[in-house]
This record gives sequence, structure tokens and C-alpha cells, in this order.
Amino acid sequence: MLFDEPPILGRFLRRYKRFFADVELSSGDVVTAHCPNTGSLLGCKEEGARVWLRDSRDPKRKLRYTWQAIEVDGAWVNVDTNLPNRVAFEAITAGRIGPLRGYAEARREVKYGRNSRIDILLTKKTGERCYVEVKSTTLAEGRLALFPDAVTDRGRKHLGELVEMVRAGHRAVQFFLISRGDVTRFRSADAIDPKYGETLREAADAGVEVLAYRTRVEPQRFEIERKLRADLTPQPAL
Repeated sequence: MLFDEPPILGRFLRRYKRFFADVELSSGDVVTAHCPNTGSLLGCKEEGARVWLRDSRDPKRKLRYTWQAIEVDGAWVNVDTNLPNRVAFEAITAGRIGPLRGYAEARREVKYGRNSRIDILLTKKTGERCYVEVKSTTLAEGRLALFPDAVTDRGRKHLGELVEMVRAGHRAVQFFLISRGDVTRFRSADAIDPKYGETLREAADAGVEVLAYRTRVEPQRFEIERKLRADLTPQPAL
């Protein structure tokens, strides 16, 4: 994914009411930007950290700016959850994701399961289907990417629906798009949500494939970089 304009640089002050983030610009002005992320953003809210904002240039928008990324320990992390699905779709349809090549059609946000929409539905000419659920991952401990950053009943529901697709004879993939480039492997965050980790392992045992890819986060580029090893070994609780 390419952006037409470079981002606006600022300093993170605080996030509040989930969708609001105060940012100090280089001019000294403080603006309130839209935070397009409903997660906890654990590890991505250090006061004074550098951030990128996107300018909508839309005078009718209540919040003109969107918070896109924050610098964490020298690495830029995308926090805009509107982007990962688009990045994954772009990479899959361009044939850059080896395990997901060979499909004739790709569609986004297709209804399935129990009042859900699959992020990406891939279909072969022979009619075989592959259901791909994309999860954006921002949390890391050292070189280890972790998901989730908070308890997620919704994430467990999605895994259950992927299992149902496998049982129906389809292929199903839980795709973790890691929105940072400073990690080398992926693991479920059992210390944060042990039930999710357990459900992920049960889904994998049932035939759901688990893929994890890290990304390159640059001022005018956000794209998948390479595949990481997904470690599904159960971890002890803290």
C-alpha cells in the first residue's frame, strides 16, 4: 500500500474515550486526532513518542487528522486497523503470499457464519473456497509479536467460525498481520488471554491454518515484508 503524501509528524500526548488521541505538532499546536483502533494498544501509548498523522483535508470531518503510527523502541508500528485487511488483500491478490496462491477470485467482507463477514474469501475455478480471517497485531515483547493485547471474545468467535468452515470441507486461515517490522516470530499472548490461546490451538488442531507475516511500516508505504514462524506452544500464566 502506497500513500500519496508523507505523514505529519507529532508527539503522542494521550489517548482517551477510545477514539481520541491528542498529539503535539512540531509547531507546538495540539490537535485531537481520530484513533482508528478499538484495542487496548498495549505498549503503543508512551507519552512523548513520535507519531504519524494523516490529514484528511476534509473540512466536514469532525476530526481532520487520523493517527496512523507510533514509534516504539525505534520501530514504527501501524495502529490504524482500517489498513491491515487492505494490505493483506493487496498482497494475496498480487501473489506475494505463497500459501495463498492459486485462487481465481478474491472478495472482501463476504457474509458467512453467524452474522459475521469473512475478511477475505478466496475461490478457485473449481469452486474450492478458502476463508481468511485477518487480525492486526501491534503488541511485541522484544522480537516476539503477540496477539491479542486484551481479552477478545470476538476473536474466539471468529476462530470457531473458521473451524466450522473446515468441518464443512473448506480451507480456513487465521492470518496475523503484524503491523511492525522489528519482530522475528509470533505467539499467542496466553498471559493476557489464555482462553484465546487455547482456542487458537484447538482451531489449529481442527485444521485451521495459522499464518503470521510482519510488515514494513514507512512514511509512504505499508506492506507485507515476510512470513514469520507461528509458535503455538502453550505458555504458563503469569
